[in-house]
Amino acid sequence: MKKLQTLAATMILVFSTPAWAQYENTEITVTDEQGKQEIIDLPEGMTQDVDSLLSLFHTQAYLQPDEGCNLPDVNPVYDKDTYVQRLGSLPTVMEMAYNNAVMACIDRYTNRLRRSVSIMLGAANFYMPIFEQALESYGIPLELKYLPVIESALNPNAVSRVGATGLWQFMLATGKQYGLEVNSLYDERRDPVKSSYAAAHYLSDLYKIFGDWNLVIAAYNCGPENVSKAMHRAGGSKDYWQIYPYLPRETRGYVPAFIAANYVMNYYCEHNICPMITTLPTKTDTVMVNRDVHFEQIAQVLGVDINQIKELNPQYRRNIINGSTRPMDLRLPANIINNFIDQEEAIYAYNAEELLTKRTEVDVNEAQMAALKRPSKSSRSAKGASRVTVRKGDTLGAIAKRNHTTVAKLRSLNRIKGNTIKAGQKIRVK
Repeated sequence: MKKLQTLAATMILVFSTPAWAQYENTEITVTDEQGKQEIIDLPEGMTQDVDSLLSLFHTQAYLQPDEGCNLPDVNPVYDKDTYVQRLGSLPTVMEMAYNNAVMACIDRYTNRLRRSVSIMLGAANFYMPIFEQALESYGIPLELKYLPVIESALNPNAVSRVGATGLWQFMLATGKQYGLEVNSLYDERRDPVKSSYAAAHYLSDLYKIFGDWNLVIAAYNCGPENVSKAMHRAGGSKDYWQIYPYLPRETRGYVPAFIAANYVMNYYCEHNICPMITTLPTKTDTVMVNRDVHFEQIAQVLGVDINQIKELNPQYRRNIINGSTRPMDLRLPANIINNFIDQEEAIYAYNAEELLTKRTEVDVNEAQMAALKRPSKSSRSAKGASRVTVRKGDTLGAIAKRNHTTVAKLRSLNRIKGNTIKAGQKIRVK
């Protein structure tokens, strides 16, 4: 743990950023050749600060700055033809067209976001193989693996301001539509593997609707209904850049951001961005859990960093695996799987009463129940009631004594003259 803390401190020092880089703005201004300006919103993956990436366990444990990198921390300026040529040279099925909106997003990545790009290049070693395998299984262009770059900045714990969650930023309804289970304890939108296959499935379905990958990723951002409406307003055009003015403001920035992400993840060196050095994590494996268990129980008994367990199992929202519902998978470093199996009973027993507080059986307080069933029924059925029901044979004096008050107060509260009361009558006692 001390080693991780030291490494984290080193990385924060190396990646400390000037005041202007601690950005909060979520939009950019695009100026065309005629000098006309347009404001477009950025995807949320382009508005996160470096700290959110530095806090990840994978970043702290397996990434470190490249001390041998001698590139100056200066972003070179190139002419338009260079960007056009580089984009055109990318080995992609999708067109990677250049325009001012794309250039503005490239500038964002290579200037303000250059520290984040360095971290994402290192984290790509964890996630890109997963993305590529999922996309390949649905026959989808592999360049779509960069969608999570603009969606979540490769942060599996990312949650947007509207509740979109995980690397692929699934909304709740869409996630469930594509088989991702979400409940109070479990959220498969955070699972890198399951969410990647769900995203590939969704992208495949969108392509069946639109037949154009630019329209597909626009629909991924704002929904197919909004893209269809924009196409209708543009006279039925199927060209993203023709329907561009009719799209929501964030979606107008979405395809340019995606093209820029493809650019920077391939041409980072030309902009003096050094990737973080990646130490591949220990090989992992899964074991099935058939009882409720808290991450703390596993960490303490097996001597594993609880943050590593969290990062390997991000789908569990409250550090509890609800194995009593059905057998659930737990991912651990492969070299301790056997230890888990051997010590499973000890893990379940460790501090269970404190860590697993949801009771399966309870006793009712019978003594209190009996007290509440006293003959004088009250409108509140509890100590300190404000009204009682007169029993047969009751007197004001008897009622006053039972309720710790006086006959005079009872008369005043109920406007009673004399001592006449009737069985069944409601009497205020407070």
